[in-house]
Amino acid sequence: MFVLIWAILLFTVTGSSTEMDASVGLTTRCDYGFCMTLSEAVITAEAGLCVVIPCSFSTTSGFTPQHLVWYKCEPLKSRCGDSDIVFHTNKKNNIQSRFMGRISLLEPEVSQKNCSIIINDLTVSDSGSYRLRVKGVLYGNTDGYTFFSKAAVSVKGLIQKPTVVIPPLAEGQQTTLSCTAPGLCSGSDPKITWTWRGAGEKDSHITGNLTAFKTEHLTAVTQRLSSTLTFNSSAEHHGTNVTCKVSFTNNITAEETLTLNVTYVKELKMNGIKSVKEGDTLNLTCSVESFPPSLIVWTKSSDKNMQNGTETNLQNGTETFLKEESGLAFLSISNVTKEDSGLYICTAKYLNNTLMGKVVDVKVVYMRNIVITGNTAVEVGDALNLTCSVESFPPSHITWTNTHLYNGPATDLQSDTGSATLVIPNVKTEYSARYICTAQHLNTTVTTYAEVTVILFSKILKNSGCVVQSEVLNCVCITEGFPLPTITWPLLKKHTEYSVITSVSNHTVNSTVILPAKDLSNTSVECVSSNGHGEAKQTFTILRSNTSEQAGKFNEILNIVSRLEVIIAFLIGILLSAVLCCVATQCLRKNKKNSVKLDETLEMVTSEEDPLVLCMDAAQAVEEDQTYQEAAEGGGAVAAERAATDLDGGPKDVEYASINFSMLTRKSQREAAKKQETTETEYAEIKKEVKEERDDNGGEEGCVLEGKEEEEAQPCVPKEEEEEDVAVYSNVKDIMGEI
Repeated sequence: MFVLIWAILLFTVTGSSTEMDASVGLTTRCDYGFCMTLSEAVITAEAGLCVVIPCSFSTTSGFTPQHLVWYKCEPLKSRCGDSDIVFHTNKKNNIQSRFMGRISLLEPEVSQKNCSIIINDLTVSDSGSYRLRVKGVLYGNTDGYTFFSKAAVSVKGLIQKPTVVIPPLAEGQQTTLSCTAPGLCSGSDPKITWTWRGAGEKDSHITGNLTAFKTEHLTAVTQRLSSTLTFNSSAEHHGTNVTCKVSFTNNITAEETLTLNVTYVKELKMNGIKSVKEGDTLNLTCSVESFPPSLIVWTKSSDKNMQNGTETNLQNGTETFLKEESGLAFLSISNVTKEDSGLYICTAKYLNNTLMGKVVDVKVVYMRNIVITGNTAVEVGDALNLTCSVESFPPSHITWTNTHLYNGPATDLQSDTGSATLVIPNVKTEYSARYICTAQHLNTTVTTYAEVTVILFSKILKNSGCVVQSEVLNCVCITEGFPLPTITWPLLKKHTEYSVITSVSNHTVNSTVILPAKDLSNTSVECVSSNGHGEAKQTFTILRSNTSEQAGKFNEILNIVSRLEVIIAFLIGILLSAVLCCVATQCLRKNKKNSVKLDETLEMVTSEEDPLVLCMDAAQAVEEDQTYQEAAEGGGAVAAERAATDLDGGPKDVEYASINFSMLTRKSQREAAKKQETTETEYAEIKKEVKEERDDNGGEEGCVLEGKEEEEAQPCVPKEEEEEDVAVYSNVKDIMGEI
């Protein structure tokens, strides 16, 4: 047993550099039969801890040891007194107060001759020389012996630190930290405290379960004191400092500070503007707070990849920056286009796990050119279908304008989907116009238009044909179309003498060709009508005048063509007659206002034009129009020529010379009546009558011409008053009879 204890002591002293010097060597010295084994080297220790002085002894035969006494006295002092006693196995003896309870034997049984002691709660003042005295009975007599060998102890300041053990920390898991005080001492229990310090914060005590326990090694004098701290670790504990502080007596302290590393990962965060204009730079930031730092990967998912469940890593034209120490990655795409729109995924790889990716939908704001699709040339009766669209994001607002020409229902005149369709059914030629499409995209307005042309394809009507009369070829080609067609006659390329008459009415063109038939060798004539959207051709068989049925048909065609011209000429004649009558009426009113009395002599002024003549001229103009109309209806072109000859060469009325009527006197009503009964006149008498309804004719007055044609209304001199009828004579003989 004794050998085992010594082995433990030697192991403790030599094996623990924290308690004593490793170079300690033991020597044995014998005097007078008393031998002592002691360390001849200086034993070092630290304040606050403990020190062990290894020692063993032997005595002469006949000496029985009963008590052991340790002295601490100066090295040069040859003899130590009772005041130097620091330990005595007999507790009744006095010892120095500052050593009271601090020194104990490693082996309480003195008979074992183990004199090793342990001094706890060391202070620097405990440094010095320690000597041993053995008290006992020698041959029945009380006796004692003080050994000459001395043990030198040197106590320095505490430099050892507590031992802190931190297991791997994971967020959300319960963790236990342990802190062990330095030294294998059995003295006063030190006080162990835990403190926690965050970044830039003051120390604060950690809340948790503190446990202190002792570990004994074979003997009761060797023990180790530890403290544990149990808490639930979290991300907030990561990077913080934990300090274990051990406080010994005499205000001697030792502490150890370690940094906590908690493995944790938080949610992915993504920052950046998700909507960017085309041509600008897209900047996105993906970060995740974790320990250890995560590896961040940017990917883009296209529609195809989404269907296949795959992703595309960003490579060409894309710059990705990764900060491994902070788990931060930047995605930068310069000069973005619409193809850069889509879903971007940020994925963090943490330890052996891949975190759920963060998805951001990037929208590139852009606008392409506005486009109008559809056929702008539409045939009459078909439907106009135009679509105005512009590729953009967000979708543009499309509006069709200038559709007022069409009053019916039209579809999709405006839309917010980036496309609007204009549909007009059963179009007419009047719908040919410019249709404007306006696209509103954010703060930008773009306008375009379509020139719509409603086409009426050229076609030759049935009333066209050719006939030869009196060695003259007359060909009529009537065609319809929009735009107005152009009529050409290939026959005319071979002739130099011809005339072409062209007339236009609405969408109809009438072309008449007249040329001598003496040199005509063709039996048919071709008419070509073209308006740029198509061409119509028709070959006419030449009809001869000996074929009465065919000639009558062609005459009917000519009559239809010429009837329009006759009607126009007749209307012009009526209009001119009305104008002349109005002028004559104004002249007559002016002359009557200048007359003072109805009984005064009628003075004929030669400088003024006779209203009667105007009335006759108007009547003659009407007759000429009627004559021209009859001529046109009678025989086509030849009949028209004859009618024109009759009009030019027919008898004309007498042109009156200047006659002086100053010698005339006005008749009374009775004389005029008598004269009218007896005298023959070449012209009918003109009487003035008042129209019953002046308001219907705009306030104008009229008269009735009685003569060759009964009840035929003609413009004449109006009646100014209804008091009496005054005879106005229409020929020269009546006037000359009054002279």
